[in-house]
Amino acid sequence: MKPPLIRRACVVAVVLAATMAPTVAARSQDSAPRGGAAAPSDIGAKARLLGEKIVPHKLSFRGTTVGGLSGIDRDPCTGDYVAISDDRSVLQPARFYTARIAVDAAGVHSVEFTGTHPLRQPDGAVYPPVSAGDGKAVDPEDVRVDPRSCAYWWAQEGDRPKSPDEPVLQPSIQFAARSGAYRGHLTLPPNYVITSGDLGIRRNKAVEAITFGAGGAMLTSAVEGPLLQDGPEPTLQHGAPVRVTQQSRDGEVLGQFAYPLERIFTAPDGSSTYPPDTGVPAILAHPGDPGRYLVLERTWVAGAGYKIRLFDATTRGATDVRRIDSLKGHKIVPMRKKLVADLATLGLSRVDNTEGMTWGPTLPDGERTLVLVSDDNFAEDAVTQIVALGIR
Repeated sequence: MKPPLIRRACVVAVVLAATMAPTVAARSQDSAPRGGAAAPSDIGAKARLLGEKIVPHKLSFRGTTVGGLSGIDRDPCTGDYVAISDDRSVLQPARFYTARIAVDAAGVHSVEFTGTHPLRQPDGAVYPPVSAGDGKAVDPEDVRVDPRSCAYWWAQEGDRPKSPDEPVLQPSIQFAARSGAYRGHLTLPPNYVITSGDLGIRRNKAVEAITFGAGGAMLTSAVEGPLLQDGPEPTLQHGAPVRVTQQSRDGEVLGQFAYPLERIFTAPDGSSTYPPDTGVPAILAHPGDPGRYLVLERTWVAGAGYKIRLFDATTRGATDVRRIDSLKGHKIVPMRKKLVADLATLGLSRVDNTEGMTWGPTLPDGERTLVLVSDDNFAEDAVTQIVALGIR
């Protein structure tokens, strides 16, 4: 998602000083389970701030402009990180970066970019800018390192055109070599397809979040907002269901569940013509429990800015909705969730457009680290912020 307030613009070391729509039977964040679901104690992680670093705005690195970082993952083969930019080949060809990020219990000590490669089409060409209008552009949003091969899997949310004259760009999850070369794609579930009329994925609310679970045997994806047929987007009065899909590596759908996105936290102040914007930009499987996830919710409201919340959620006990065409009118059991952190309460220098997260190193006392990155959209009033949390 590109929040409307942020303007889109067309080895370096950086060491500087975490409610549902009315038609769906919802649960509160701490409600008791129903229908044989696991006890509430199976979720409920806690977070604390370890530290943060701000990357210099529009940092120049190997002929590219660092920014738009919308997804990040730790590479199990090297211990370093890969981050994907959502530059739609406007500044430079769509690309990813590799980096060393020094994180421990004392904070984030340094961020060092070590490489960059363009993402490539099946014919080996780089992706053209979205302005080319030929339907071959991409909108990169998330990246994960395959725990089995250490190749890259990356998601792009496509584009539902504003008018019939514009080309449709379908969302996709692709595989790439570590050089960025195309290696294949995952077949997405039928309801992830952009279709005509009031069906399918909303514009700018498609596949923005992916994560590996079960030792790499399962790939989970989340769409950013509710499907058109599932009902309206969140308002001040109610939230909305977001579909979360578990698939095998060969594309078989293993399950699909409704995650209850929160309602809008406050009313806009009238300073912008754009309405509030909210969704799920990142999801991360818990080690050892492929049905349990950290889910990032990101909301922008004119006059109030960003609210970034991290939830601990589980599919255990939730209704499998893969064969339910529309969630409107169905009394389903959604995924249970508990608030882990509201980033505004952690003491950060600022809360910005946080879009990516990954597990970092485990600390000596067994505490896990969580590394988050914000997408500055190349805007002067935004930042690329690396945040580290301790998670128990």
